[in-house]
Order: sequence, then C-alpha cells, then structure tokens
Amino acid sequence: MTQMPAHCPACQSEMAVTQLSCTNCDTAIVGHYPLSAFNRLPEASLAFLEAFIRARGNIKEMERETGESYWTIRSRLDKVIAQMGFDLPPDEGAAGAARKEILARLGASEIDVDEAARLLKELGE
Repeated sequence: MTQMPAHCPACQSEMAVTQLSCTNCDTAIVGHYPLSAFNRLPEASLAFLEAFIRARGNIKEMERETGESYWTIRSRLDKVIAQMGFDLPPDEGAAGAARKEILARLGASEIDVDEAARLLKELGE
C-alpha cells in the first residue's frame, strides 16, 4: 500500500491534505486538514499496529504470532506511542523486573543460556 507522505520532500515540514474528491460524482472539498497521528507513522509501525489490533491487544497472542518476547513487543508498542506524540508514563523498575524474571526462568531451566542472553539483549534495545 502506498502511504501518503507525512513530510515535504523539499523542506521536511509536515504535510496537510488540502483537497478531498468524491470518486463517484467529482465533488471536491477544499480546505486544510492536518494528517492524523496514524498518517505520520512509518510503515513498520503501522504494520505492528495492524498485528496488535488483529490480536485484540493481547500481547501473549502477539508473542505467538511474531515469535518475539513480551518485552520486545512492549518496547515496540512504547515506540509507536512515542511516535504518535503521546507521553509515556515513567516505567521505573520494569527493566529490572524483566531481568529478574529472565534470570528466574533460567534458574528454573525454563529457558537455556542462549535464550536468556537473547532476552536480556532485547531489554537493552
């Protein structure tokens, strides 16, 4: 799908829709309509949101669908939220709790050392 450009190719300023046309009767409406936060997202973020919506916001389902860890999906979601211009609440201690959970899973032999290293590396993204 071709995405509408969100920024001017010449000066990088934000683009706006200035005309809407009916595909049936050629009626046209001229005005100045800013793009929504969704229109400003890169294609990869839109694809992530589509998958997230298909999974009805269920991160466990996203884990099954994408093969990514909970923390990777949560990090990607936080990135999209920030790209849309929304403030994220401070998430103090989440990374530490995630590290403890990974190490606990390793200690319980639920995951091997390579998987634990991969998960810990994802937390640093």
